Amino acid sequence: MANETVWLEGGHELLTPAEMGKADRLAVTHGAKSLDLMEAAGQAIAEIVRNRLKPGSRIAVLCGPGNNGGDGFVAARLLKRASYDVRLFLLGEKADLKGDAAEMARRFDGPVRKLDPFQLESLHLIIDGLFGAGLSRPIDGIAAEIIAAVNDLKTPVLAIDVPSGLDGATGAALGPVLQANETVTFFRRKPGHLLFPGRALCGTVHVADIGIPASVLPEIGVTTFANGPALWRTALRWPQHGGHKYARGHALVVSGPAHATGAARLGARGALRAGAGLVTVASPFDAVDVNAAHLTAIMLKPFEGPEGLTEILTDKRKNAVLVGPGGGVGEAMCRLVEAVLRSPAAAVLDADALTSFAGDLERLQRAIGGSGKRRVVLTPHDGEFARLFGDVPGSRLDRARHGAAVSGAVVLLKGADTVIAAPDGRAAINANAPPWLATAGSGDVLGGFITGLLAQGVPAFEAAAAAAWLHGEVASDFGPGLIAEDLPDHLPRVLAHLQDGVQSL
Repeated sequence: MANETVWLEGGHELLTPAEMGKADRLAVTHGAKSLDLMEAAGQAIAEIVRNRLKPGSRIAVLCGPGNNGGDGFVAARLLKRASYDVRLFLLGEKADLKGDAAEMARRFDGPVRKLDPFQLESLHLIIDGLFGAGLSRPIDGIAAEIIAAVNDLKTPVLAIDVPSGLDGATGAALGPVLQANETVTFFRRKPGHLLFPGRALCGTVHVADIGIPASVLPEIGVTTFANGPALWRTALRWPQHGGHKYARGHALVVSGPAHATGAARLGARGALRAGAGLVTVASPFDAVDVNAAHLTAIMLKPFEGPEGLTEILTDKRKNAVLVGPGGGVGEAMCRLVEAVLRSPAAAVLDADALTSFAGDLERLQRAIGGSGKRRVVLTPHDGEFARLFGDVPGSRLDRARHGAAVSGAVVLLKGADTVIAAPDGRAAINANAPPWLATAGSGDVLGGFITGLLAQGVPAFEAAAAAAWLHGEVASDFGPGLIAEDLPDHLPRVLAHLQDGVQSL
C-alpha cells in the first residue's frame, strides 16, 4: 500500500491552471515520474474517503477524458482494493484516453460504465473527476445532465482539483457546476479556490503533497498568493525595548464635517490599535467640538481647506494619512487628496476620496505619480472601483491588478474575497472575512489599520495585506454581533497571538 499522503494546508502560493501544468512538467525534469504523480494524487483522494467512510460504502467515481479522470481511475482502484463498493463512470470511451490517464484506466480492474444520471442514486459519496481547473468552456450534453442530477441528489461530493464546471483561475462558474462538499487539490491551491463563487462551490479544500518539489516555484515566478502571515509577517514592526512612541510613526486621519465625523474617528482608533505611536485627527473647524468630545488618546488638530491640511503635513513626523471616510464627495475632497499626495507621507485613499475622482482617473494618476511615492493604497469596494476605473473585464483578481497597474498605487478591492494588488503584479486573495464583517464602519477601521501599519514603516502591499487579514481575523474571533467599534478594541487579542507566532519562528 502507498505511503500516507502529506497534506499542505498552509501553502500560500496560488497557481493558475497553466502554472500548475508548468509545475507538473518541471517536477518531471527534476526527476519525478508523471505516473507516480498521478498515483500519489489518486492516493490522496482515496485517503480522504477512507477517513470519511467505512469499507463497503457505495461510491461513484466520475471520470473525464483528461488527467482528472486518470486521478479518478487511481482512486477507484485503491478504494476497490480496500473493499469499497466502487462504480466507475467514464465520459467518452476508454479506448480514446491518452497518456497517463490511459495507463491508469488499463490498471483499473473493474467494469467501466458510461455516464448515466439514473445510476447515481443510493450512494454514500460521489467523486468528481470529470473536468479539471483548466476548463475554458461551459459544460454541455450528458456531462451537464450528470451535474444537474448530482446537485439534485444532495449526495456528498468530493471534487478532484476543482468541482467540474469551475474556472480554476477565476473562480467563475462557466456554466453548470457541481457543488462539492470537499475538494482535494495538489501541490498548491488555485485562485478559483478562494475567489467567489468558487470558494463556496469547492467546500473544504485540502492540499496534498504528491511529490512536486517546492523548488519549482521560483522557476514558475508565482505572483498570486493566499493572504496570510506567511506573506507579510517579517515586514511587521513590533515595539522594541528602548523604543518610544515617535519611533512607531504618527498617523493623521482627515475628518469630515460636523455631521460626518464618526468614520474618521473609527479610522483613527484603528490606526492607534494597529500600532501607530501617535494618531491625530485633522478636523474642519466646524467639527472640532464634536471630535473633541469623543477623543482621548487620539489628538486633534483643526484645519481649513487644502492649505490648512498642507500646513499640518509640513510636520514630517506625520508620516501616514487616511483621507476620505465621511469627507464628502466633490472638488473640495479632490483638493484635499492632492494636498496629501504632495506631502512625503504615505497615504490611504478611501471612500469619498475615491468617488470624488470618478470620471477623472487621470487627475488622480497625476497626483499619485507626481508624489514620487510608492506607499499609496486605494481601498475601493466594487462600486467605488467601477466609478473610478470603469468597467474592467475579468475576475476580481484581474480588476484589482488592472487598478494597481494604471494608478501606480496598491489597490485593496474590498469584498468577501478581498484582493490586494500591487503595481508590480503581486496580488493576494483574502479568505478569512466572516459575513458579519459586512457592517457600517468596518471599512473605515480597515483604512485605519492600514494607516497605522504604514506609519510604522511597513511597505504598502504588506501593510494592506496584513490589515485585511487582521480585519478578518478579528471579526472571526469576535463572532456574531460584531459592530465596527468592536474591531479596534479586539485587535490586541489577535496581535498577541500573531506576535507569539512570529517570535517562535
